[in-house]
Amino acid sequence: MKQICSFLTILLCISCGQKVKKEDLKHLNGYWEISEVEFPSGDKKQYEMSATVDYFEVSDMSGYRKKVQPLANSKYITSDDAEKFRLEPRQDAYIIMYQNEMSEWEEEIESLTDTRLILKNNEQIRYIYKRYEPLTLE
Repeated sequence: MKQICSFLTILLCISCGQKVKKEDLKHLNGYWEISEVEFPSGDKKQYEMSATVDYFEVSDMSGYRKKVQPLANSKYITSDDAEKFRLEPRQDAYIIMYQNEMSEWEEEIESLTDTRLILKNNEQIRYIYKRYEPLTLE
């Protein structure tokens, strides 16, 4: 009986997992640094430091994402390249829908707080980001 109760408690916790709400989407704005990639096989790749960070800007369920290179003076090197997207609610989740002249793809926002972002693509690869903290030299 104890095992059944434990199993049901775990199942309930998993099924009530943190879902992204519309009010959470404001946290997407800003700079994000990749920290880990999890593959469907269970393999993981850790990133101690990255030469680029992702910048997201969202307004009214659409926005853009671009790669930027941070400098030591809290400024960034960037190009004019940006991936435009729209956000779409789908089955208790939000999907980032990208489309350009070459292709279209999507990523599910699996988790989003002010300090952590997890995106999952169609191949079930999870990208785990942390809020980027600018470099400062004193």
